[in-house]
Amino acid sequence: MPTSMSASLLAIDDLRVEFGRVRAVDGVSLRVAAGETVGLVGESGSGKSTVGNAVLGLARPTGGRISLAGKDITHLTGSARRAVADRVQVVFQDPNGSLNPSRTVGATLAEPLRVRGKLGRAAAAARVVETLRRVGLAEDAVRRYPRQFSGGQRQRIAIARALVLEPDLVICDEPTSALDLSVQAQVLNLLLDLQEQLGMAYLFISHDIDVVRHMSHRVAVLHSGQLVEQGPAGRVLSEPTDPYTRTLLAAARHTITEEAG
Repeated sequence: MPTSMSASLLAIDDLRVEFGRVRAVDGVSLRVAAGETVGLVGESGSGKSTVGNAVLGLARPTGGRISLAGKDITHLTGSARRAVADRVQVVFQDPNGSLNPSRTVGATLAEPLRVRGKLGRAAAAARVVETLRRVGLAEDAVRRYPRQFSGGQRQRIAIARALVLEPDLVICDEPTSALDLSVQAQVLNLLLDLQEQLGMAYLFISHDIDVVRHMSHRVAVLHSGQLVEQGPAGRVLSEPTDPYTRTLLAAARHTITEEAG
């Protein structure tokens, strides 16, 4: 875990996001250091994905500030927002959202390198092959289409798509919840290995307490758009101070007991 929190890579201050009369995010403040994983956990509808979307520029904040490496990115648009996209990437729950079914995997991964990374054809192709190998896929994947892969393999391709521009921060929004348990564990461990190798930070969004425990250095708990508790993962998930966090933990233990029975 990073030893210093003095210089945050991502700083979210008093973030508010409204959809009509509904305030989906209400005064959220959060920090993510370089190389750190912060788990953002809460029930469905708690606003956690909206926080991630605001960082990505996919949801418009109605208040507060989002900074990346000290630069205000709250309301960036156009080329300025595209420049941020090189440093902040995302892995969604459904890999099909980032994979064009009519294009080969190689073409999908090479596109941002050619357009934004300004790499030549040969350099982009080499980066694509290297990135696919990092996520455990063979070189011949570049010539195949997404439909020719399993769900777990497609999520590995989506992870490669996020990594190919060598970002500083990856937003992981329920990246394994649609996968079988055995495949889920493989993908989670892959993400941990990639973080150790490449040093990027994760904002890891999930409703699953056990997944967040496995992945995170620190944990923030979101309820009805508000952060109710945050701190080191070991402390928050073993000695929670907020009743809502205790309810989430009790529900997780109950689910495990039912599955064991």
